[in-house]
Order: sequence, then C-alpha cells, then structure tokens
Amino acid sequence: MKLLIEVPTWLGDCIMATPAIENIVKYYPNIEITIFGTYVSTAIFKKHPNVKNIIIDESKMSKFRLLWLYKKAKKLDTFDYALSFRESFASKFFLGAIKAQKKAVYKRDKSIESHQVIRYNHFVNGVFDTHAKADSLKIYINPTVYEKPTLGINPGASYGSAKRWYPEKFSKVAEALSKQYNIIIFGGPAEIDIANDIEKDLKHSGVQNYLNLAGKTTIEELCQKIGGLDLFITGDSGPMHVAAAYDIPTVAIFGPTKEKETNQWKNQKSIIVKKEMECAPCMKRVCPLKHHDCMKLITQNDVLLAAKELF
Repeated sequence: MKLLIEVPTWLGDCIMATPAIENIVKYYPNIEITIFGTYVSTAIFKKHPNVKNIIIDESKMSKFRLLWLYKKAKKLDTFDYALSFRESFASKFFLGAIKAQKKAVYKRDKSIESHQVIRYNHFVNGVFDTHAKADSLKIYINPTVYEKPTLGINPGASYGSAKRWYPEKFSKVAEALSKQYNIIIFGGPAEIDIANDIEKDLKHSGVQNYLNLAGKTTIEELCQKIGGLDLFITGDSGPMHVAAAYDIPTVAIFGPTKEKETNQWKNQKSIIVKKEMECAPCMKRVCPLKHHDCMKLITQNDVLLAAKELF
C-alpha cells in the first residue's frame, strides 16, 4: 500500500503525530510512505524504515503558492491513501489535487480538551477504521553517547516570546548545575542571541564546561544531541518533544500554553514547572497584559528543585 502524509508544520506537532503514524505501520507493515512538509518537520522521518520519499514543501517561497502545490501534486504517483495533519486551506487544496483512492484532512475539535497526541491518533483511527491506542513518540535517529553527564538547556520557543523563560535565569540554573554536568546550549537560528547571552553569563561566572550549539545543528543533529542527554531543561517547544521521544529526564517550563495538550507524552521522567495564574493559559504569542508574570514569577530555584526531584 502507498500512503502520502502531509505532516504538521511545527517540529513538536510533527513528533506528536508519530504515535499515530506508527499505528498505521503496525496495521500495514509493508506500507510505503511519502512524507510532504517543511524542511524542519520532515527531517525526523529521513531514517524511518517505511518512508520511501520525502518532498519538501517550498510553496511559501512561490508568488503563486496554490499553483506550486497543484503542479507538485500532479507530478506525484497515485496513492491508496493521502492524509494531511494540517488544517489550512492550502493543505485541503493540495490534497484535493493528489491522486488517491481515499483522502482525509485533520480537523481539530476545539470543544474537547485532549492531548495533541490523542487528537492525531483519533484522526488516524477514523481514517483507517481502527481502534489503536497511542503509544510512545518515535524518532528513528540514534542518540549521541556522551563521555560525561550532560545537561541540555533550551531557552527558545518558536511560537512566540510569551513561551520563553528568561536567559539570565537559564544562566543561573546552568551555573548551579555546572559541577555535576557538562552543558550544551540549544537553539534555532532565531535564538542565537538568547544563547549568546547565556554563554556570556556563563563565561562571566567562570563556567568553562559548556558548548553553545544554537543555530549550528541540523534537525537530525539536534535529535542526536538531545537524545543522549542526562538532563534537559526547556520551555514548551519542539526540542521538548524530541527529549520526550528519548525519555530524557526533563524539566519543562510552562507559561501561556496548555500543558494538558502539549506536555511530554509518556515521559515518566518529566516535571512541569508553572505558576497558577488567572490569566493563564492565554495561548498568546506575546503577553496581552504586558506583565508576563506566568514566566517572570518562575525562579531558578523552582527549576533547580524540580531537577532534583527527577533523581
């Protein structure tokens, strides 16, 4: 059987879709999968044994996005199934142009509060008329083996500034743990400045056993590096879900987002640090009340105590 999957745009959402995709493979072990999506989201599928083709969605770079999608769809083979984990009009248009016996586009039920993994899995069960439960997250990339205990800190969050804890607080946490762990600072191209601020703080404090990898890793390298950590401290972000896929002990700092929907799936070694606020979770990219107390009130001691609880 041949299946085309348009995967979610964001890395974290893409990882949360992996239990649903693995359930398809369980029912159809010889299935041949074509993955369509952004460069970031498709990268975790490069080593998947059932993925035979990866197509990068470059439509946003075209002046005529729908035309680009239409031409791309018409160049593809015929599929038995074509699924999209996205809800956009462009995704519906693209799937409409695909040659497939059965097509389905994910639609989020906003009236129900549920983990995103369960939502995606329910979507797939509906398409294939199955009743599989969502198992663990899955990334087919071997983790790095570190010579010494290693802590990863991830200060960024692609969705917006409201999800970000403060670099100076990350610095204090890293400094406090630097005698127990070597330290790796993670971040994407947009978080290089934040990571550099943390690096400056560590240098000023005399910490030398750190490595700043912000903006320097591919998605595959990011998974490798996070997958071998002994401890990870992060906000609600794509790398947080990478850590969950490898069962890495994790302190996850939450503010404006719904932890019941996007917490680490099936990671028994995860602790969420948050402050109960009347205004949270607001789900906004930037604090609408201008005070950002959901993050500002979280102290480095809160995070250090949570890390201690994990061991």
